[in-house]
Amino acid sequence: MTATIVLDPADDVAILTSKAEAGSTPLCSGTPLTANVQAGHKIARHAIAGGGPILKFGQLIGYATEDIPEGAHVHSHNCAFGAHETTREIGADLARAEAAVPKPADRTFDGYHRDDGRVGTRNVIALIATVNCSATVIRRAADEIRASGMLAAFPNIDGVAAFAHGTGCGMASDGPGWENLQRVLWGHAIHPNVGAAVFVGLGCEVMQIARMRQLFGGGEAERFHGLTIQENGGTRETVAKIVARVRDLLPEVNATPRKPAPLSKLTVALQCGGSDGYSGITANPALGAASDLIVGHGGSVILSETPEIYGAEDLLLRRARSPEVADTLIERLRWWERYTEMNGGSMDNNPSPGNKAGGLTTILEKSLGAVAKAGSTPLEAVVGYAQQVKTPGLTFMDTPGYDPVSATGQIAGGAQIVVFTTGRGSAFGSKPAPTIKLATNDRLYAAMPDDMDLNCGDILSAGVSVADKGAEILDLIVATASGQVTRSEALGLGDNEFVPWQIGAVM
Repeated sequence: MTATIVLDPADDVAILTSKAEAGSTPLCSGTPLTANVQAGHKIARHAIAGGGPILKFGQLIGYATEDIPEGAHVHSHNCAFGAHETTREIGADLARAEAAVPKPADRTFDGYHRDDGRVGTRNVIALIATVNCSATVIRRAADEIRASGMLAAFPNIDGVAAFAHGTGCGMASDGPGWENLQRVLWGHAIHPNVGAAVFVGLGCEVMQIARMRQLFGGGEAERFHGLTIQENGGTRETVAKIVARVRDLLPEVNATPRKPAPLSKLTVALQCGGSDGYSGITANPALGAASDLIVGHGGSVILSETPEIYGAEDLLLRRARSPEVADTLIERLRWWERYTEMNGGSMDNNPSPGNKAGGLTTILEKSLGAVAKAGSTPLEAVVGYAQQVKTPGLTFMDTPGYDPVSATGQIAGGAQIVVFTTGRGSAFGSKPAPTIKLATNDRLYAAMPDDMDLNCGDILSAGVSVADKGAEILDLIVATASGQVTRSEALGLGDNEFVPWQIGAVM
């Protein structure tokens, strides 16, 4: 008999935990299925009238587009996105959220202590292109540095990373696109996981090194070095000078060893991609439990992907620290409604085809599962894309739902580790902050063993509690922060997943 899960007594649907064959009645009643239905998908617990709301997690996920018999498959063919109620009861659950902050025993990780008080989980030398014109130069320099073997004599250095991108010129010299890019570039240069940074430009681009230094400067301006291709003899000469500059920096960067630091020094980015019908049941709630533990230790977690909280925003607004925090989040959601409409899209363009194949039907359903990553503690702050996260606790960062763009912003904001849940499978990785990948189901964990760091499918298959899995995730975060290599690091992922959010005209 195919097993089903009901997440809330008010739900109109149950979730299949294994494939249901055509002709079967998974609820032991109702109309037999006319086709096979995959695990992670939904079936109706009772008859649903056409036009009626459909609830999952006790929340609206869509509306029936036709009469749905009891026991029938509920998915894109008969469930559609529609208007969702927004109660806007700002702060209504704040007291409960404050009570949800745990009080764990003190714990430490071994990290690289920086002069500004932050602590890195990696010690990387960053080569950063200010413009696409210098992308090839920094990649060639990074390849030469790795191939030379010069890093082998410096055990406290975790490698060299080349941060190349496709913009930096042909853009307005102010406004949101320019602001996004300069925050990303500067945020990576001064990142606690970066021991030294070398900016490389062409020389005539919009994104000027000197302007960034002037804007952000202060004591941090001395943490990076800069050069341009036009002033250094062209492509070959610039590659050689980058390599020579890094060779000179190695002893200084290596002089910083790992030392114990409290978990209050950790900032963790929360990500999900390739989600499925299990994401909101296993890995996302378990990551939420780990997030609460990090907050309890005085650390910070960053939830993002604004289009993927759409429809579930009230769950965050009800635990907002202040009306100002709530208003900022509401304004960002309204901006996204205008932005998608202006570009001929819809907020329900998400979920992706893969999400739908995994059992997710509408953005309302996907968002409810995605928000679970943020746990239960108060929403302390809302920040713009790639802005520095300075408030302990849960912060929301405005980003697109596209994983590389979102994670790039979170890392620029100071996240030293990314934790990424996936149900369909992902080959994502990131630098200079390593990515930990959590599988939502046993099948995926077995199918992609070189990519998955931890299986959360045993929450269903073996009855592991969400709280216990959250503690296991925290253990893995601490081990990774102390230097344990993740699967994506072992595969060498991260250079090509650096994708700043580009807004505005390309001119």
